[in-house]
Amino acid sequence: MASRDHNVEERQVNPAARQSLQDEVAIEKQAAMHTENFHEAAERGHVATDKYGHSLVTFDPEAERKLRWKIDLYVVPTVALLYLFCFIDRANIGNARLAGLERDLNLKGYDYNTLLSVFYVSYIIFELPCNMACKWMGPGWFIPATSLAFGIFSVCTAFVHHLGAACGVRFLLGLAEAGMLPGIAYYMSRWYRRSELAFRLSLYIVMAPLAGAFGGLLASAILKLDHFGGLHQWRMIFAIEGIITCGLAVISFFTLTDRPETARWLTQEEKDLAIARVKSERVATSEVIDKIDTPKIIRGIISPVTLSTSFIFLLDNITVQGLAFFAPTIVKTIYPNNSVVSQQLHTVPPYIVGAFFVLLLPFLSWRFDRRIIFFILSTPMMMVGYIMFLASSNPRVRYGATFLIAAGAFPYGALCNAQVSANVVSDTARSAAIGVNVMFGNIGGLISTWSFLPFDGPDYHIGNGLNLATSSTILLCSFLLLFWMMADNKRRDGKDIDSELDGLSLKQVQDLDWKREFFPAAVNTCAATIILFPLFAHADRDSQILDSGGSRNADGTAQARKRVNQAVIKFEECSCCMQKKMESGTRMTYPCLNSASSSRFKR
Repeated sequence: MASRDHNVEERQVNPAARQSLQDEVAIEKQAAMHTENFHEAAERGHVATDKYGHSLVTFDPEAERKLRWKIDLYVVPTVALLYLFCFIDRANIGNARLAGLERDLNLKGYDYNTLLSVFYVSYIIFELPCNMACKWMGPGWFIPATSLAFGIFSVCTAFVHHLGAACGVRFLLGLAEAGMLPGIAYYMSRWYRRSELAFRLSLYIVMAPLAGAFGGLLASAILKLDHFGGLHQWRMIFAIEGIITCGLAVISFFTLTDRPETARWLTQEEKDLAIARVKSERVATSEVIDKIDTPKIIRGIISPVTLSTSFIFLLDNITVQGLAFFAPTIVKTIYPNNSVVSQQLHTVPPYIVGAFFVLLLPFLSWRFDRRIIFFILSTPMMMVGYIMFLASSNPRVRYGATFLIAAGAFPYGALCNAQVSANVVSDTARSAAIGVNVMFGNIGGLISTWSFLPFDGPDYHIGNGLNLATSSTILLCSFLLLFWMMADNKRRDGKDIDSELDGLSLKQVQDLDWKREFFPAAVNTCAATIILFPLFAHADRDSQILDSGGSRNADGTAQARKRVNQAVIKFEECSCCMQKKMESGTRMTYPCLNSASSSRFKR
């Protein structure tokens, strides 16, 4: 969020109060330096923020960098490889169509569209329940198990002989894959900070466009075989790719771990750091992995950011899934005289370009800690691509349009999941929010199966017009969401946090989740890190810095130390505030702080 200047509020007190306050600040500063560290913050039952959302601990950037790199090496490759074959097993039906699936199954009219739709029916129905099951079972068991299941169902597809059997297997495949995308996104939110999450999500979501590219290459290679056992042509595609998936799933049972506490490849100090740094972004949270709680599930589902972002993802997925299922068909209409293998290979380059943008935009999102601006920047590429499809019949122009469409559409998977994850607090709410987002996305996938109809070919005016309309709506919704979040953050900035929290228990505060007026956000790391000034916990009314009359309640060193352990704030200060040294008896706000420290929703 953009930084904003804040007014400096100062209230002077008498010299005796000043001196007393200076003494206590010195005591609290010393106590904090020795007692408040990430080892304590990582312990169960301990919080890592005060009630206002400010972190109680600071972290060594070099130690964080090494930990982040280690997590990247151990967690990301496994889930990325599983998601690659998840998407291949879903989208290989498009390659199988070119290899004679419709002919062998005697599909007529809209039968192919029906076959695609059945997959999304089960996918949508079981999306949220599967993500709750992922939390209940633990991602270390759930993700490998569901991967093994959809690998088996992919192999089963090789043995179907009519539409009914094919629909039954596709329904089961949708059930098995329902928890994969949200499950991995939820799993990674246990390991990474909010600002880091979009890029890490992109490292596995990039497998979707790569699956289109690699799937086309793999299908081309498989089709060069005479047979695989007793299987021929398109049946070999499902069998071989499904067997590979099953093998990877079995390996992942031994390589994935549920959470940092159980990671055998982390030292105890690294485990504590991994837990504390995630916890430090979640206000009033004493457990990173909380129990499933209905109020928190509801908060995750009904968040305005969750619902609006999910609608955007729904619209985008009409394009993404439509491209996955119909890219081979579209290429066939562009190059009708080419061989089947040549047509398969022509689907690869647009996916490579899409994969590049899946990494580029979330990387920039990580660096700038923004997401919505990249919604806005990527959408025009989709719009231009579909305008090219509608305005020209030149094969080269249309083929070029597929590059723009892929570049604009594919980054949304990482950005939307990171957006909903960043704007809820608890682990349970995050699981629900991601599940809802992906569920909406797959409603878009269901719509996409009816976007390119047989009678509309070869120009597909209806399908291309629909996608132009959805991309235009995405642009409008992104602007509206941005303006709403800015307005709501401004409203929250005007709230008195103490009065809002007055009389609430910790459980009640936690259940508010994103509705808390002090919804948390990380402070940017600036030039220097110092302990500035403790803003004492609201729960201890007698320990406020100043009362309404300007006098201070002194209650001794022991109480001061106790309050340090509960509520001292360690601010990140940059050079722009160095001249604003705190004077005794002065209450101040700091313009150098990222506006996220007062504005609540993460844009």
